[in-house]
Amino acid sequence: MSAAEQAGKVIRPYGDTTGDGRIQISFTLPLPSGTEEERALAEGAAAQLAAKMGVEPAMVVHAKAMGPDFTFFIVYGPVKHLVDLADVKVARREFPLMSTADVNRRIRSALGRELVVVGATVGVDAHTVGIDAILNVKGHAGEKGLESYSEIRVVNLGAQVAVADLVDRAGAAHADAVLVSQVVTQRDAHIKAAREISAAFTAARGAARPLLVVGGPRFDPAMAQDLGVDRVFGRGTTPREVASYLVHTLAPEPQGNAA
Repeated sequence: MSAAEQAGKVIRPYGDTTGDGRIQISFTLPLPSGTEEERALAEGAAAQLAAKMGVEPAMVVHAKAMGPDFTFFIVYGPVKHLVDLADVKVARREFPLMSTADVNRRIRSALGRELVVVGATVGVDAHTVGIDAILNVKGHAGEKGLESYSEIRVVNLGAQVAVADLVDRAGAAHADAVLVSQVVTQRDAHIKAAREISAAFTAARGAARPLLVVGGPRFDPAMAQDLGVDRVFGRGTTPREVASYLVHTLAPEPQGNAA
């Protein structure tokens, strides 16, 4: 069934049988469960929390101690809530996906030079898997990274780069775009880092700052304006998608070639 055919359809979750409304949720509570009495109290608290969330009756189907003071739970049960597909908001990609050859061709015709991309993770984030998946030749999901594009020059700074250093090195490289991947999300560290990056580049370069792109598994693509960046990519993003966005934004089709 197409998206258009789904519009206006009301659905409910599926658990054991169609339309039973059953869901499974997991969470951690700051309660010990080492003794029988502690476990009973912790499971009762988990069931109460789930009931307040609309899962009723709530069944605690799994409980596991996470150290001496915390317990992880999986709770299963039905909810009465429905989903009206007509009210679902979906972020649409506003640019076409392009092949490697088309990306390179567009950069040559629109810029007449290499497009320079600087990438890094910042602060205490030591996870490079995200930025490497987009930048390195080996790429991700069967697609080669931006280093494989003949018309893109990649400067991969690696992990734990100070924001001030990122600004300086992007300036030295004459970066057209800066890509930052953030995997560490505790206490909204990724949100704070994105805002710090935006503020630092704006202070240093003003309107002449490079295109700022951030990404990671906990980012919401709708947050770009709030974070002060140009684009946010979430989980599942591929190198081709990033390359197509960069070209769409930084190397638009010359007017004489527009359809």
